Amino acid sequence: MRKIIPYNPKLLPLAKKLRANMTLSEVLLWNELKGKQLGFQFSRQIPIDNFIVDFYCKDLMLALEIDGSSHHPEIQQIKDKVRQERLESLGVHFLRFDDLDVKKNIRWVVNEIYQWIEVNRPTPSPSQEGN
Repeated sequence: MRKIIPYNPKLLPLAKKLRANMTLSEVLLWNELKGKQLGFQFSRQIPIDNFIVDFYCKDLMLALEIDGSSHHPEIQQIKDKVRQERLESLGVHFLRFDDLDVKKNIRWVVNEIYQWIEVNRPTPSPSQEGN
C-alpha cells in the first residue's frame, strides 16, 4: 500500500507552469521516464509537502532532481539540503543528477535510476503474488 504524502495545494499553479516550461535536461529525462519505460509511473513537477520535485514516482517514493547552474551557489545548496532532509523525513528517497550529466550522458543517468529501482523495488506481498 502506497503512503500518501500531503502537499500544499497552493503549489499546483506553479507546478503546472513548471511543467509547461521544462528545461532541456528535464525534457530529455522526461522522454526516458514517461509511459512507464522503467517499469514504474513517474510524474513531473509534483508538489510534495511545501516543495515541488522535478520528477516523482509514488510507488517507489522516489524523487529525481536535476541540479542546474541555479543550484550551485552555496545558499541554494543549503536550501536544497534542508528541502531534501524534510522530504526524506516523510519517506521520500532522492536521486540527484547534474544538468550537464543529463544533457551529455543520459544513458548513464537512466542506468543509475534503473539500478536504484532494481535494488529498491517493492516486493509484492504474498497475498498479491500470482495475480
